[in-house]
Amino acid sequence: MRVAVVGATGAVGREILKVLEARNFPLSDLRLYASPRSAGVRLAFRGEEIPVEPLPEGPLPVDLVLASAGGALSKAKALVWAEGGALVVDNSSAWRYEPWVPLVVPEVNREKIFQHRGIIANPNCTTAILAMALWPLHRAFQAKRVIVATYQAASGAGAKAMEELLTETHRFLHGEAPKAEAFAHPLPFNVIPHIDAFQENGYTREEMKVVWETHKIFGDDTIRISATAVRVPTLRAHAEAVSVEFARPVTPEAAREVLKEAPGVEVVDEPGAKRYPMPLTASGKWDVEVGRIRKSLAFENGLDFFVVGDQLLKGAALNAVQIAEEWLKGA
Repeated sequence: MRVAVVGATGAVGREILKVLEARNFPLSDLRLYASPRSAGVRLAFRGEEIPVEPLPEGPLPVDLVLASAGGALSKAKALVWAEGGALVVDNSSAWRYEPWVPLVVPEVNREKIFQHRGIIANPNCTTAILAMALWPLHRAFQAKRVIVATYQAASGAGAKAMEELLTETHRFLHGEAPKAEAFAHPLPFNVIPHIDAFQENGYTREEMKVVWETHKIFGDDTIRISATAVRVPTLRAHAEAVSVEFARPVTPEAAREVLKEAPGVEVVDEPGAKRYPMPLTASGKWDVEVGRIRKSLAFENGLDFFVVGDQLLKGAALNAVQIAEEWLKGA
C-alpha cells in the first residue's frame, strides 16, 4: 500500500503518522506533503526521517491519501487524487455534506466505506466523539432528542492554536494581557461560546455540524438535536455533556452494560472514587471515555452522561486510519 499524508506537518498530520506507526499499518511507501514553506522538513516514521515534499499539481503516486490540509485544498484537489486512482480519506469539512460521499465512523456505519466513489469523509471531531457513545445507546433505546454542550480543546483550531493557548497563558501568568489570533477572544482562563461562523438560525456552524453529521452517520434525521459549542482552555481532548430522551425505557445500569460492550468506548463511571471522564485522562487514548451516567431529571425515558475523547485521535487521525484499515479488510 502506497500512502500519502497531505498536511503532514499540521497537528492532525503528525498524529496520523503516529497512528500509522503504532497500529503497524501495512504500507510499502509513505509520501509526506505540505505547503512549500514546510518542504524539506523531515518527520520521523519507523526509525527513518522522511522528507516533506511540496504538493504537486496533479494526481499523487499512491493508493491512499490521508488528507488533513484544510477544506479549500481538499475541495480543489481531492477529485484529482481520486481520479488518479487513490482512495481519499479527507479530514476537512469539504465533502462531508455531499450526498454521494460517505461520512464514516467505522464503529457506526462501516458498510458505507464500500460505497465510496473515491472520497470518504471523516466527521467533525465533536460529532465523532459524540457518536461513539450515542450510537450504541440509540440502537438499544432509540434516541428521540439530544441536547449537547461541548467543551472543546484548543487543538480543534490547529497546532498554532495550541501554541497560542500555551504562550498566552504564560503571558497572563506574568502579568501581561493575553492576545487572541486563533480564537475570537483570549482563551487562557476563559471559555468562549463561539466556534466557527454564526448561522442565520443563531447557531454556529460547529453546532450545526453536530446535527447534520449525526443525522448522516446514523442514517436517521428524525432525531432532534441541539448543540452549544464552547472553546475551553484545554489542549487536545473534547468533552461533551449530553442529555438524551429515548423512545424506550432506559436505566443507567442498562446503559452502562450497553456501553461496556461498545467498541472504542471505555466506561469511567465511579463518582464515589472520583473517577469520571476528563481531558487529563482521555488525552492520548484511542477509546473515548464515558461516565456520569445518570437518570435525566428532565426526560421520562432519559439519560445524562459525559463523554470525553482525544480530538486529534478519535476526532481526527485515528478515525481516518481506522477507515483505511476497514477498507483494506474489504466488505
